[in-house]
Amino acid sequence: MVNWTQAAWLAVLQGVTEFLPISSSGHLVLMPVLFGWPDQGLAFDVAVHVGSLVAVVAYFRRDLAALFAAVPSALRGVRNRDTCLLFHLALATLPVIVVGSLAQGWIEASLRNPLVIAATMIGFGVLLWLADRCGRRARTVDALTWRGALFIGAAQVLALIPGTSRAGITLTAALALGLTRVDAARFSLLLSIPTIISAGVYEASYLAGGAGSVDWSLFAAAAALSAITAYACIALFLRWIERIGVLPFVIYRVLLGVLLFYLFT
Repeated sequence: MVNWTQAAWLAVLQGVTEFLPISSSGHLVLMPVLFGWPDQGLAFDVAVHVGSLVAVVAYFRRDLAALFAAVPSALRGVRNRDTCLLFHLALATLPVIVVGSLAQGWIEASLRNPLVIAATMIGFGVLLWLADRCGRRARTVDALTWRGALFIGAAQVLALIPGTSRAGITLTAALALGLTRVDAARFSLLLSIPTIISAGVYEASYLAGGAGSVDWSLFAAAAALSAITAYACIALFLRWIERIGVLPFVIYRVLLGVLLFYLFT
């Protein structure tokens, strides 16, 4: 089990990386390996993901209130901005739920290693740069079609591979469809809510009745630290994404990937 100092670093790392296109899962796998720490365990990962979920829900609380209010209208078949967004988010969530439930065990057993993370860091980093460079970046999320939502959802399945980045691959797909950077980032962030909930429920099912000894105070502190860090990161990312683009994240991904290939080959 990690100690308090290690837990604090991992919580901050989760908060910073969950909503940036640099892969939180990859970093959570790498940090214990690089520093020789004990594996933090699935229960800890669930705790810090809960913190990230609290942050994104708090940040988009007004958007979520509007989406919840639109549920009755959506059930009646009414089409407006909120019902369409609700439908598109639900549609984009389905692929990762289906594939994740079928393949997550194999992925966890076969692909959680530094060389896979190195390859996905570089490959999907370059793909993100190409999508940003070649995309029209002129459409708003209101112009998204059900095919576009399904395309983003299908791309999100790739995030099951450590190092891909859920935020990164959904941002890549949205930019490739021609969405503006801000709208692509907002859709990616909103899509993270049902995705994190689904992943959390799936992972927690493995812990039911078998979590063993749990330091609840450490887990609660880690979740709170993850939430605070993630909230600040979301605010800064949405404020700066149009100005700075994705190149800084691409450069970071490529450099980290090269470093991992150097260290582990």
